[in-house]
Amino acid sequence: MNRRSMLLATLLSSTLMVQAFAADVPEGTTLAEEQTFTYRVLDEFSSFDPQVVEDVNGSEVVRDLFEGLYNQDAAGNIIPGVALSHSVSEDNTVYTFRLREDAKWSDGRPVTAGDFVYAWQRAVDPELASPYAWYMELMSIENGAEIIAGDLPNTDLGVFAPDDYTLRVELSQPLPYFDKMVSHATTFPAPRWAIEEHGSAWTRPGNMVSNGAYVLTEHVPKERSVRERNAMYWDDENTVLDRVVTLVIGDDAQALTRWRAGEVDKTEIPAGQYPTLKEEFPDEAYALPRLCNYYFTFNLDSGPEAFQDVRVRQALSYALDRDVIVNAVLQGGQFPAYTFTPGATAGFEIPRVDYAGMTQAERDAKARELLAEAGYGEGGEPLSFTYLYNTSEAHQQVAIVASQMWKQKLGVAVTLENQEWKVFLENRGAQNFEMARGAWCGDYNEASTFLDLLTTPSGYNDGQYSNARVDALMAAAKSSQDTMPLYTEVEQILADEMPVIPVYHYSTNMMLNAAIQGWPVDNVEQTWYSKDLFKVAE
Repeated sequence: MNRRSMLLATLLSSTLMVQAFAADVPEGTTLAEEQTFTYRVLDEFSSFDPQVVEDVNGSEVVRDLFEGLYNQDAAGNIIPGVALSHSVSEDNTVYTFRLREDAKWSDGRPVTAGDFVYAWQRAVDPELASPYAWYMELMSIENGAEIIAGDLPNTDLGVFAPDDYTLRVELSQPLPYFDKMVSHATTFPAPRWAIEEHGSAWTRPGNMVSNGAYVLTEHVPKERSVRERNAMYWDDENTVLDRVVTLVIGDDAQALTRWRAGEVDKTEIPAGQYPTLKEEFPDEAYALPRLCNYYFTFNLDSGPEAFQDVRVRQALSYALDRDVIVNAVLQGGQFPAYTFTPGATAGFEIPRVDYAGMTQAERDAKARELLAEAGYGEGGEPLSFTYLYNTSEAHQQVAIVASQMWKQKLGVAVTLENQEWKVFLENRGAQNFEMARGAWCGDYNEASTFLDLLTTPSGYNDGQYSNARVDALMAAAKSSQDTMPLYTEVEQILADEMPVIPVYHYSTNMMLNAAIQGWPVDNVEQTWYSKDLFKVAE
């Protein structure tokens, strides 16, 4: 039986005709008797609260538990979620969303426009101190910046509910990709009554009220979490997976062993093992381009004095042999990075930056020259610093190789320090580091999701880089019809000033049980929903 559910919605003004569907099971498919999907994550989640979660794995869970205005399909296009369509005013500053009337919370209450108003006001409220408040500011919602700064009450945010099923959003300026931004977890609705009753404990099983395809039924921190189908979800009839289990396994090799034993359906591939595993499991080993970057960030606020010298930053970047890291260490289809923005980003062409055109030998020679000019290295002052990364075998291998390159080529001494994920996030965000690992996966498929990170007000500008020209270019890009020249100039400034060292652009390297079907392999954001998956009989 074909369980596909199609809903055609005519979207007004600037939107496209789209279709909404849950799991798309082909005719003739024999489904497994037990519809459970078990997968592994490296670290404990930052939160299950939509307005607090800040990590990729946590957002995956939140997308199951909650549903925002729009979702993404298997190719990354926006499709209806709670909103069926939207219209845009002639000046492109007012978005009006029409909400479905069959959306319900897990306790049976209807999902209304007021639930979105409450959630969005909550996200910008300084009292909550959402890690993603800056994202709401990027959305250019009227008064958002002033509220986040503490100058206005959160009730002044430009988001309104004229009635239960109409949401109106007023922007301070046109934003061409605004509709893409509302599939992000921070914009999901929140149940005021549950939050007011339980406070910070509202996300615990038994307390949580959610509106997604699943509800949280178990959570043992740093061990496991379980989510099960939400009978109140508007498309529960077309959801196939009954149960989703997430296991926290901190060791890549152990996780692979458990995948081989059939204990987990999905896990990441340990660094360097993709070629062998692809040969052994051709239908279950994946290396997919992903909208993420991997970089090293300098602490320009309270880090070593040497980092204030652009020649030192350039030298460390030039001496890093990205081809070795990608081809000899990781071996999973990653791309050497010389720009901050990945080439897989929609509408983005990787611009020419000078050091990308050099051979590695030329970069090494230039690195030694720059370091000497700055007064460090051979014949100068010794240079040493600590590199901070979150605990992971792959991150450790990259750190070791990078530190060896800097030692052998430049005589730089690097101390490696690893920390558990939440501690790492806290220290990096508080500038308690000298150099730190950074990585970013796009919140939406447009270059600004990366480049905005390095603007002065960004909440994730952990190195505290500030350049007025970069800020002005990124501000201009928000309303420009031709953004590529602006993004090109930003990337060239970053290559000249090197506030971060781009290392590589991601590929998703995973082992996925062939019985799990419906994975969005063509979505470069790798935004997936358990409701779209199903398990076939073996």
